[in-house]
Amino acid sequence: MILINLLPHREEKRRQRKRAFFVGLAGSAIIGLAAVGLWYSVLQQMTAAQASRNEFLTAEIKRLDVQIKDIASLRSEIDALKARQKAVEDLQTDRNTPVYLLNELVKQTPEGVYLTSIKQTGQVVAVNGVAQTNERVSEFLRNTSYNSPWLEKPELVEIKAAKVTTTGRDPQRLFEFSMKVTIKRPQGPADTVPAGKAAKPAAAKSS
Repeated sequence: MILINLLPHREEKRRQRKRAFFVGLAGSAIIGLAAVGLWYSVLQQMTAAQASRNEFLTAEIKRLDVQIKDIASLRSEIDALKARQKAVEDLQTDRNTPVYLLNELVKQTPEGVYLTSIKQTGQVVAVNGVAQTNERVSEFLRNTSYNSPWLEKPELVEIKAAKVTTTGRDPQRLFEFSMKVTIKRPQGPADTVPAGKAAKPAAAKSS
């Protein structure tokens, strides 16, 4: 016996394929939406974590700014104290400078040289005197240039021959000179000279 299917099987298969297509399409859409929702959730968590880190960094930066301001204030106070200390030290040194100057001139003036006037203007000292020979003046310049911790940069302004008449003696041929020398500050405590020791030689030489 032969069986014949009279139902529209082609249309039925077509409907089944269409149904399967839509089911697959719906499933893909659901999976896509789930993936998008999951990724969005991850992004939200990452954004929140980054925002938290940014807030922490901002707070730390503000705290460091306060510390930096405190350090800058301390540094300015330290610099001010150092400036005051240096001013006091300079005043102390400048107070004794005339004594040191006279002491150094006494020590560095060779035999045969006599100083007639000393005038200080700032750190420059103008010295006038009389020497027996030109070599004595040269020796005086060398001494103030190389042997003195307080004097430097000697400069001969003028030297000329002159005749000086002393009491009861014939005129002597001497050399009048004028020079400039700069006062410098000593580099160490060993270069300084006690005031009491410096005054006596200066007084003896001037006499």
